[in-house]
Amino acid sequence: LLDEWGVDIAYSCSQKGLGCPPGASPLTLGPRAMEKLHQRRTKVANWYLDMTLLSKYWGEERTYHHTASINLYYALREALRLIAQEGIENSWQRHQKNAEYLWESLENFGLSLHVDKQFRLPTLTTVRIPQGVDGKAVARKLLNEHNIEIGGGLGELAGQVWRIGLMGFNSHKESVDRLLEALQQVLHEQQ
Repeated sequence: LLDEWGVDIAYSCSQKGLGCPPGASPLTLGPRAMEKLHQRRTKVANWYLDMTLLSKYWGEERTYHHTASINLYYALREALRLIAQEGIENSWQRHQKNAEYLWESLENFGLSLHVDKQFRLPTLTTVRIPQGVDGKAVARKLLNEHNIEIGGGLGELAGQVWRIGLMGFNSHKESVDRLLEALQQVLHEQQ
């Protein structure tokens, strides 16, 4: 798909939409990006992510650079197998459907979403913390009593929003229902 879309460079992280442990960062470089990379006039200033050196992994030189976390690659392979089994388009549709269900349900509870619908991502929802509600206490109670983790706002949104992720395996209606039931209960207890 990336070639069809004309994408030269794409990267991700394993713990988000792929739904496997953090630590791997899938990266793809198309022919134009590789050409640009090999036309560098200055040496790369770091060792760890020197793509000119890493590109020799799969080139004729087959240079050894560093040892990868093999168990992480097994987890990544399994996550990719599950996505292939479901079908990438089906996975995208599942994420979108569950996000819309979450958004509608939160708004039906009287909560406000921070991002206008046209700009929302199906993987991360930011919810405005209602006036008078201790957002950290709600998140702590969700974690300690319901084993559900939601994040707080970052930067200028710290203390103003919750961040709810629906990524990978967690993007299922059952997960959304569980979150909604627990959130409603915890909010009710705070009032």
